Amino acid sequence: MVVGSGYLGGRIGARIRALGGRAVLCSRRPPAARSAAGLEWRELDVRDARACRDVVRGVAPDSLVIVHGPSDITWCEEHPREAMAAHGTGAVNLAAAAGRLPVLLVSTDNVFAGTRDSYGESDEVSPANAYGRAKLAAERTLLDTGAALVLRVSLVYGWDPDGHRPNYFTTCVRSLRAGRAVEAPDDHWNTPVLVDDVAAWSTELVRTRRTGVLHLAGPERLSRYAWARRIAAGLGLGEDLVRAVGKAGTAYACRPSNACLHSEHAADLPELAGLWPVDVDEGTRRLAAVALAPEGPPAVPAPRSVEE
Repeated sequence: MVVGSGYLGGRIGARIRALGGRAVLCSRRPPAARSAAGLEWRELDVRDARACRDVVRGVAPDSLVIVHGPSDITWCEEHPREAMAAHGTGAVNLAAAAGRLPVLLVSTDNVFAGTRDSYGESDEVSPANAYGRAKLAAERTLLDTGAALVLRVSLVYGWDPDGHRPNYFTTCVRSLRAGRAVEAPDDHWNTPVLVDDVAAWSTELVRTRRTGVLHLAGPERLSRYAWARRIAAGLGLGEDLVRAVGKAGTAYACRPSNACLHSEHAADLPELAGLWPVDVDEGTRRLAAVALAPEGPPAVPAPRSVEE
C-alpha cells in the first residue's frame, strides 16, 4: 500500500509491479502522474483516522510506503497547521491503522538546520522550516512503533510533465527548451537524487523490513545554479540561459542553505548492492529522450479501483 500517488509514489508503485508485486496507491485524488498509469487506487485522506483504518483493512497490505504530500516547502511555510495535519496527524492515523505492519516513510533533508555541508543519520535534527517540523513529527510517531524505517531523501528529480508542481529538473528543461532564462540560486546546495534510485531503494528496503533511519542522496553536492548549468550542458540547451541569483527573496528562501545528505550505513546493507545513486550527468543522460521529446497533452491515466 503506497500512501501518495504523485510522481514518486507512482514510480514506487510501478517498480513494485514490475518486480511481480501488487501496489495499491492511496490518495485524496486520483493519480495524474504517468508513472501511476494502470495501478490500483483507493481514495484516502490521511487526516481521517477512520478512513485510514478502513482502507488498510480493505487493501490488506503486507507493508506500507508513505510518500504523500504536501511537499511544496513554500506552501507548507505559509500553511504550517495544514502541513502538520497532513504529515504529523496523518502519521498518527496511519500508525494506528497499520499496527505492526512494516512501514517505510519517505522523509526529507529539511529536518536539519542546513548550517553544515551535509548531514548523516547520527546528526542532530533541527528542522529548518514548517515542512521539516511536520515531517519530523511523522518520523517520531512511526519510529515509536518499532516497525518503521525512515528514509530521508535529498532533492528528488526526474521528468515529471504531469505534476501540479513539477520538480526542478522538469522546470529547468521546460524553460531552457522555450529559450527562457533560468534564475537559479548559487547559495542553495543540494545532493540531487534520481527518482528511479529512490524507487529502487524504497522497494528493496520495505521488502527486507529494515527499521530505523537511513539517508539517500546523490553523490554530488551542487548549488542549484551549478546543477542547472549541468542540465543545460547535458541536453545541449544553452548554459548562457542559466543566471545566478541569491535564494533570499525567491521561492527557495525558506529552504536550508545546505539541503544535503550522506549515509553512514547504506554501504553495509546487502540489499542495496548495485543500487548506488547516479550523478546528475548520468541522470540527465537517462532522462534525455523523454525530456527532449515533443510534449503532447497531459496524460490522464485511468487508475483502477481495487474493487474492479
